[in-house]
Amino acid sequence: MRWSRSRRSLSSKRVEEYVGSLGLDAYVVGGAVRDELLGVDAKDADFLVPGLDIAQLRRALAPHGHTEELVVAGRPVGVRLYPRDKQLRRLVPAGIEVAPPRREVSTGPGRHDFEIVVDPTAPVEEDLSRRDFTINAMARRLADGTIVDPHGGRADLEARRLRTVSPNRFAEDPPRPVRGLRFISQLDLDPVEETLEQMRDEADGVRRVSGERIGGGLHADGMGELSKLLLGRNPGKALRIARDTGVLVNVLPEFRQAIGFDQESRYHDLTVDEHTFFVVQAAADAGTSLAVRLAALFHDLGKPHVAWRGTDGRLHYYAKPGYSARSHEQVSAELAAQALSRLRYPNDLRARVLRLIRGHMIDPGKGDPVRARRVLSRYGRRLALELLDHKEADLRGKGEEPPAAELERLMRFRRTVEQEAASPHRLRDLAVGGDDLIAIGYEPGPRIGRALQALLDDVIRDPSKNTREQLLERAQELLA
Repeated sequence: MRWSRSRRSLSSKRVEEYVGSLGLDAYVVGGAVRDELLGVDAKDADFLVPGLDIAQLRRALAPHGHTEELVVAGRPVGVRLYPRDKQLRRLVPAGIEVAPPRREVSTGPGRHDFEIVVDPTAPVEEDLSRRDFTINAMARRLADGTIVDPHGGRADLEARRLRTVSPNRFAEDPPRPVRGLRFISQLDLDPVEETLEQMRDEADGVRRVSGERIGGGLHADGMGELSKLLLGRNPGKALRIARDTGVLVNVLPEFRQAIGFDQESRYHDLTVDEHTFFVVQAAADAGTSLAVRLAALFHDLGKPHVAWRGTDGRLHYYAKPGYSARSHEQVSAELAAQALSRLRYPNDLRARVLRLIRGHMIDPGKGDPVRARRVLSRYGRRLALELLDHKEADLRGKGEEPPAAELERLMRFRRTVEQEAASPHRLRDLAVGGDDLIAIGYEPGPRIGRALQALLDDVIRDPSKNTREQLLERAQELLA
């Protein structure tokens, strides 16, 4: 893999040039170096400056802008600089992070007995040795472009290997197993056996991680490790490794009953977990939204909770008096609501995901325009198309041979929905409103809402009726 500076975006190059002009022996470290080697524009960059402690670093940076201490886990670890240059400041609104080297100090005989301390005298290599994965344990000196790679990160990238820098990396920071799984999904990496073993050993520690770190509340881009995993290219692969190492049930205990659950259905040959992973991967292959991928992750988890055996000897998952009071999509939505709330996902995203899960058994029927307008009326254009995205992934996730006839029927229905999106299907599309009904004798109150809904039903069946004259005539009939 050849090093190419041309891979850096103009904004990251400008920031690097600026830091390089400050008279410091600075190195760009971590993910920015990894992304450059991969030919990916780095979204941000962290800088390491050996030889200066935090106070000295802050004094050196003070003439160039506003500075404040950079604090991690309650401890000062560096300096955040907000440059005076307004144009540059727009490129880095969160500031530029600059830090002295850090190293591990043993505090006892156990593998968890250590702490990380700032040590400006530590060489760059020692700072890199405390990082999580070899692919993130690289640095590039700004002055001459020298690459510092003491743990073979470049070779691991070329071989698509995920390897921790040392055996205690996951013990030091419990979210790291999930972070590693995210890299597996994003970069199509294969963890070496030692890293898999560490994941197994430290899987229980993931339960101690706050929901915000996994879900998204504490991240500048609004996404935590789980969301980034799902938005990667290979989420199915990462989720299988998460299952096999025990990380999955520690992040999402809602999965416990689904793992290995035989659906015993004429519609499914796969266990619930395997089907789920296929569906998530199909959603990723289609480039769907995060809402669709989250819905795919949870959509069938209710099945083990509601399964009942019919006279055909097979299991069924719909609500039936005397067998199950709720359908699997209802229970799946409840499990998703519980998990997404715990992981601190935003309310609007949670609401979309839950509606997708509740509606994922949608049947296109004959795919006629009236059916399309009813779906648009119920869900709105964006959610209706996301629901069809999910339905397609669900069908493709049934195994190596997805049902071609069902997929073709779904594709025809999707085209109809897209065509009918311009037809009146919402209350605000009606040619009349509440004031018009009051003008012909309606009293303000809920009766107006019921009348408008009845008018909308008529228009959905026949859009040509959406004229002021016809609707007012119909409204008078309803009033009478």
